[in-house]
Amino acid sequence: MRYKLIFVAGLALGFVAGTRAGREQYERMRKCARQVARNPVVRNAAETAAQTGRHTAKKAVRAAGEQAKRIKERCGKDGEYGTEGSYDDDWGTSNT
Repeated sequence: MRYKLIFVAGLALGFVAGTRAGREQYERMRKCARQVARNPVVRNAAETAAQTGRHTAKKAVRAAGEQAKRIKERCGKDGEYGTEGSYDDDWGTSNT
C-alpha cells in the first residue's frame, strides 16, 4: 500500500509540474531523467540494491521455512501444540 501511495503522489507531482511548466520544461526534465538513468554510478547502485534485496529475500524465506518446520514438529500429527514436544504450559492455572 505504501508503494502505491508513493507512486500516486509521484504521478500527481509530475502532472502538476508538467501542466504548469509546459512542454519545454517537460522535455528538459525528461532529458535529465534519461541522463541520470544512464549514469553508470546510478545503474551500479540500482543493481547492488536489487542483488541485496534478492539475497535478503532468500534468507527470509529460508528462515521462515525453518521456523515453520520447528512449529510443525512441536504441534505433532494431530495439530495439538506440545503433544510430541516437551512443551508444558501452565499459564492461567495458578493457585492464587
